Amino acid sequence: MKNEFTRVLITGAAGFIGFHLSKRLLKDGYRVIGIDNLSPYYDVTLKEARLARLTSFQTFSFYQADLSEREKVEKIFSSIQFDTVVHLAAQAGVRYSLENPHAYVNSNLVGFIHILEGCRHHGVKHLVFASSSSVYGANTLMPFSVHHNIDHPVSLYAATKKANELMAHTYSHLFALPCTGLRFFTVYGPWGRPDMALFLFTKAISEGNPIKVFNHGEMLRDFTYIDDIVEGMVRVMGRLPEPDPTWAGDRPDPGTSYAPYKIYNIGNNNPVKLLDFIHVIEKSLGKSAEKEFVDLQPGDVPKTYANIDDLITDVGFRPRTPIEVGIKRFISWYEEYYHDRKAEVT
Repeated sequence: MKNEFTRVLITGAAGFIGFHLSKRLLKDGYRVIGIDNLSPYYDVTLKEARLARLTSFQTFSFYQADLSEREKVEKIFSSIQFDTVVHLAAQAGVRYSLENPHAYVNSNLVGFIHILEGCRHHGVKHLVFASSSSVYGANTLMPFSVHHNIDHPVSLYAATKKANELMAHTYSHLFALPCTGLRFFTVYGPWGRPDMALFLFTKAISEGNPIKVFNHGEMLRDFTYIDDIVEGMVRVMGRLPEPDPTWAGDRPDPGTSYAPYKIYNIGNNNPVKLLDFIHVIEKSLGKSAEKEFVDLQPGDVPKTYANIDDLITDVGFRPRTPIEVGIKRFISWYEEYYHDRKAEVT
């Protein structure tokens, strides 16, 4: 991959996954160009701290831009010939989509069409884009498979992610643009998002505040450690999707296509009960949590469980990090990062 795909555009480079992928590629010798709008959806200083670590690499360039601004995106694509584009920028969060639906249309739909147009008109060899386990919506057949139908999303966020898959397939069909979509399953780890469960629980327990345990603790999540996610992404970036010769219109397979298009689940393949996840956090912190058991939130799904057979077969991806190790690493980062932040303030 390195010799063939040397210039990589990463949208959402200041985000959690984008930061870790950028850092990995920079260490491996790639030239990485990052885009991020530094949205205030969560603490911008955390995004700036991630960026500060990326800008220490001479082979990293950064553009602050909103992907919904067509002219800015076009200018970036016109100025640099990208070999690979990894599109991670999006308005994230299931619950926030209930409060601010327009943000999801602007970022996840308008922004994505600008990326697709940039790839189409500027000879990009491979577009890898983020989807989500949320697309499985009301599905209950476990484990979730990319070969299952996903026509019943239960949040606007999930609907925009399914729309991204459909949009990418259209461009793959019309313009032979190789597109690979990745359905992420509950990614966690150091530098993680403050609105995610691990960050929220760690902060609350550390400060002696109660935590909300949704669905009365009966949630199951396929928690996937960030290093495993990045390893899978790097392998996928180096594998161009090819048309599936067995695909047939009278029995269409949602996971493949007659076009150069492919969808993968990228998860831990080992769902964990939310209460067990919390117990590991408590053990790592050496503190017990005051738990407030509440109902399932609108838009949430009670269980996620990834079938990753295709990813194993095609790129040899297997997650290797147990939650005990991943949570311990997150808490070590959290304590160090916020200790340093407090020292800077004082």
